Amino acid sequence: MAKISITLTKSLNGRIANQKANAEALGLTKIGKTVVREDTPAVRGSIAKIAHLVEVKEIKEN
Repeated sequence: MAKISITLTKSLNGRIANQKANAEALGLTKIGKTVVREDTPAVRGSIAKIAHLVEVKEIKEN
């Protein structure tokens, strides 16, 4: 299965509770932190909720 790299680019300060919860569920706690996750519909849904706060890149597997 494909993987994606997710980087938190904007602060969570002043964001609503469910946006903070989605970021923490993905493992994003500080600006600049990058995590690698499997590309699943559940992860894509979490990213969609905080798309304005993160940068997403697909990782190619050989």
